[in-house]
Order: sequence, then structure tokens, then C-alpha cells
Amino acid sequence: MKVVTGVVGNDIHVVANRLIDLSLQARGYEVFNLGVNTYLEEFFDAVIETNADVLLISSLNGEAEGWGREVQVLKSTYGDQLDDVVFMIGGNLVVGTGDSDDIVPRFKNYGFDLVFHQVDLTVGLDTLENYLKGQSK
Repeated sequence: MKVVTGVVGNDIHVVANRLIDLSLQARGYEVFNLGVNTYLEEFFDAVIETNADVLLISSLNGEAEGWGREVQVLKSTYGDQLDDVVFMIGGNLVVGTGDSDDIVPRFKNYGFDLVFHQVDLTVGLDTLENYLKGQSK
């Protein structure tokens, strides 16, 4: 299973990005890590180039809100090339405080399948694995 990952926008949280990379590899995923300061188009292009199954975007400085709004629009410009890709985002998704009960549905409306606001990485990856198992049935 192939995963494209990285940190969206003007976010330079290298350590967290590396932890995600290592955690995915430890679970047997083939990881294509785009690093930090990554634009959405770069994520989408990498998913197509690598034929990835999952796009896992992280944000720790809260800028995901601004970038996330563009996901649905970009998905439509890429046509059906991304139809089978699981879109996942996690970290600290908004600037300031926010309630997950409000944030998660908002990001799902942006086009993400799995949304984890301030959730432990292990919980997020366990949920991803269960989600993928459910899709293969």
C-alpha cells in the first residue's frame, strides 16, 4: 500500500513529519514523503505519479483550514484520477482553539475521508487501517 505524506502549506514541523513517515513504514506502507512546506497541487501530482492509495496530509501550525478549503476544487480538476484515493488529514488543523465536533465535519466537506484534529498518531493510523480493511470488502 502506497502513501503520499507531507506537511501542508507554510508549516515547517519536520520532526512530526518524520515521525509520521517512520510510523507508516513500521506498519508496512511504502511512503513517499514530500516533506514540509508542501502545496496541495504537489500532493495531488505525487499521488498520481506514484499511484498512491492514500494521501495523508499533516498540519501542526493550524494552517490546514486555509489550504483544506481547496481540496474539493482540486479534486474536480484532476478528474477521476483520484477517485480511489483515501484523503486523510491530521494534526492541529485550525489556528486557535476549536472543537473536533465542528472541525471534523468541516474538513470532510472539504473533501477528506478521514479527519483527525489533535488525535494521537497511533489512533489515526489504526483508524486508517480499519478504514482500508472496510473498503476492501
